[in-house]
Amino acid sequence: MKVVKTLLTFILSMLMMISMAYAVEIGPNPTSTLLNGDGPFSVSSSSVSSLVLGFGGGTIYYPTTSGQYGAIAVCPGFTGTSSSIAWFARRLATHGFVTIAMNTTTTLDYPSSRATQLAAALRYLLNSSSSTIRSRIRTADRGVAGHSMGGGGTLIASANDSTLRVGIPMTPWNTYTSFSSVRVPQMIFGADGDTIAPYASHARPFYNSLVYPKKAYALLNSASHFTPNSTDQRIGRYGVAFAKRFVDGDTRYTPFLCGSEHTAYATSSRFQTYLSNCPY
Repeated sequence: MKVVKTLLTFILSMLMMISMAYAVEIGPNPTSTLLNGDGPFSVSSSSVSSLVLGFGGGTIYYPTTSGQYGAIAVCPGFTGTSSSIAWFARRLATHGFVTIAMNTTTTLDYPSSRATQLAAALRYLLNSSSSTIRSRIRTADRGVAGHSMGGGGTLIASANDSTLRVGIPMTPWNTYTSFSSVRVPQMIFGADGDTIAPYASHARPFYNSLVYPKKAYALLNSASHFTPNSTDQRIGRYGVAFAKRFVDGDTRYTPFLCGSEHTAYATSSRFQTYLSNCPY
């Protein structure tokens, strides 16, 4: 059994190395100032009808500069809509991604349904969005993100599809805590004042259960369950850096996750706890 596990770990490591061999550098060299706000790309948006199949529509954000970018679907939480996570979807787009801030088929959908809908939103981007948008997507480089039950859905979607490049669960909620089957890199945000999905029984156990992928866990200081629903510099900075590192494979962002730039930024006033399995 130990030999099999060692072999599996080796194979996964080799696959990660192969995928990183096709890394792309999009945009200028990152700086702390640049990561603290909108990125260098101007973006346009396109509305998606609620009548589409598989999810509840939403808004696509994409760089106006022609080129090839990774695609990320962002899902709201229980009773939430695309407007609550639009800032994060747009922030990612300004740093060189095609994103969709999606609505779910009902605002009361649970994580398993949200996982299925995240996959449907990505398929829509790749197959049914306008030719202008489709032409900007690197179809192999896809990721998912979400808040609360959308964060739980992000983890389930990552377990369901090992070809995804990244998952970004924000104050995630789910009924079970083991995600040992996930192979997709995860950046998990928890909040120290979260009373809806307390980090001790949600975000932190989710992080601890991850065995194979590269991962990080940021416990936001002076934050609530709903902190991801409005612009937050910490979530924007680390969410973008993690996505750039693992969707694009861009190692220029490594110092902002576990190097000197991270050390300088990650003070106790910003994070109560920060964990990772660096080096990346």
